[in-house]
Amino acid sequence: MKVVTARTIAADIRDGRRSAPQMVEEALATIARIDPQVQAFEFVDPAIVRAQVRPNGVLAGVTVAVKDVIATRDMPTGHANARHAGTWTGTDAACIDTLRSAGAVILGKTVTTEFAATGRGGRTRNPHDLARSPGGSSSGSAAAVAAGMAMLAVGSQTGGSMIRPASFTGIWGWKPTWGTISNEGVKAFSASCDTVGFFARAADDLALLAEVFDLDPAPRPATLHGLRIGLCRTPAWPRVEPPMRAAFDRAAAILRHAGAGVECLTLPPAFGGLHDAQIRIMLREGRMAFLNEYRAAPDLHSEFRAMVENAQHLTPDQMRADYALADRCRAALDDVLSDFDAIIAPSACGEAPKGLGWTGDPSVNAMWTLLGVPVVSVPGLTGVTGLPLGISVIARRYADRSAIRVAELAGAAFTAAGERSSAA
Repeated sequence: MKVVTARTIAADIRDGRRSAPQMVEEALATIARIDPQVQAFEFVDPAIVRAQVRPNGVLAGVTVAVKDVIATRDMPTGHANARHAGTWTGTDAACIDTLRSAGAVILGKTVTTEFAATGRGGRTRNPHDLARSPGGSSSGSAAAVAAGMAMLAVGSQTGGSMIRPASFTGIWGWKPTWGTISNEGVKAFSASCDTVGFFARAADDLALLAEVFDLDPAPRPATLHGLRIGLCRTPAWPRVEPPMRAAFDRAAAILRHAGAGVECLTLPPAFGGLHDAQIRIMLREGRMAFLNEYRAAPDLHSEFRAMVENAQHLTPDQMRADYALADRCRAALDDVLSDFDAIIAPSACGEAPKGLGWTGDPSVNAMWTLLGVPVVSVPGLTGVTGLPLGISVIARRYADRSAIRVAELAGAAFTAAGERSSAA
């Protein structure tokens, strides 16, 4: 079924073919019908939503769900934490301010794990299988888009909190180049890794968001034919499960069939240390991010207390080594990527996990987050059970528009291959 994109809706509203109030009412009705089962939203107030409707702007009438660690002036921002429940900031995060100025309608706040800093699951369910997690920590944002309740959603990633849920729920997810989208007004965890990102049901909507946020120009190829694509199994490959391994091999075959030059890429040995370095950097920077919570809330969860108390006994020498490794690998990856138009890697270790207690393994995501490169999760492939499996397209830093375009071409090829298989 053809997806109606945010770009199309905004254009139709501007040209009078659709009505912004009508789109908002349809979204509110869909939330009322579906969210009792999916439970993606933490807060929705129809009166607040209706008051925002504007007929102008490149996102006029486009509905957006927002992760509940991102400040919104007219809705509470609770961080999934008892101390902050019901807190009204009275101001928008910079990314929300930018979206509103483009005409977007903020539908509500979506469920997140506590402070977007834990793998402990919440109540949100995967629309493809209500007995499974949608991933996290951007669980509600991903589920809201996957279930058709919002056109777009804002999330954040410090480890794998955008790309993994996109894979689990079968939608497009984009983790931009680190530092290209302002983090002002977003709960801090790790300054070296925190990245605001987006979910959508169409790649062109990610391209539209790149325009809204004025990202750097980059090549946008017309076809996969002749593109140089690196096949990167990453140092976390031993943790990748058979369904994802099969999907990854299938993705490579589809890209080759479409005329891309696909070759295996082996990263230098130093990259093998990035996963552990990323964890230590998060923990170290989390000490600062959660110190105030630790001192103000004696009942703070033990995960956060352990960070602040340095239960891992991280030393300054260890941290200097980890930051130096990240710097060396960023420079090395930039050199590696200069030989490719993009590389591909798994978006998750496997299918969405059963149950809601755990949001899934972020091992294949953490390295890219620390390296700061743009990542786009491409839907269209499934495992033997029919559950979604995403493939990540990765490009050089600041080449987000190229990553989105290559991802769009790859997604079309995946869909076409699936249609051919169904017809056969």
